[in-house]
Amino acid sequence: MKTRLVFLIASIFSSAIYAQTTNYSSTKGIAIKGYDPVAYFELQKAVEGSKEFTYEWSGSKWRFFSQANLEKFKLSPQKYAPQYGGYCAYGCSENHLSPTDPNAWTIANGKLYLNYNNETREIWLKDTTNRIKTADKYWPNLNK
Repeated sequence: MKTRLVFLIASIFSSAIYAQTTNYSSTKGIAIKGYDPVAYFELQKAVEGSKEFTYEWSGSKWRFFSQANLEKFKLSPQKYAPQYGGYCAYGCSENHLSPTDPNAWTIANGKLYLNYNNETREIWLKDTTNRIKTADKYWPNLNK
């Protein structure tokens, strides 16, 4: 029993040490160019956030259009934050970082993906599953 407890504690500490922090793309320190990440899920559209509802997380300021969305984000930021640090998901699948247009987005498997523009999003949508698998492989090195 003592051995299991030691192993469990060691596993927790080692995973915390090796866990990679995501560096989020931002414009002047503001993630998603000021758009509300929760709105993509709750309203199924891109909505600009307000300076009034701002929250700092993972090195960036996140804006929300309502206090309710801010509170939802606070409870589970990784649920709402875009994948690949808010960089273009298609670009990550091609092994490079590109900025994004907050209006070029997709939710797949309960996760938010942003793209460079709507033309790039159309290409992304043609093979989202394989693009995600490829981007997931490249992301650890891109996130350095």
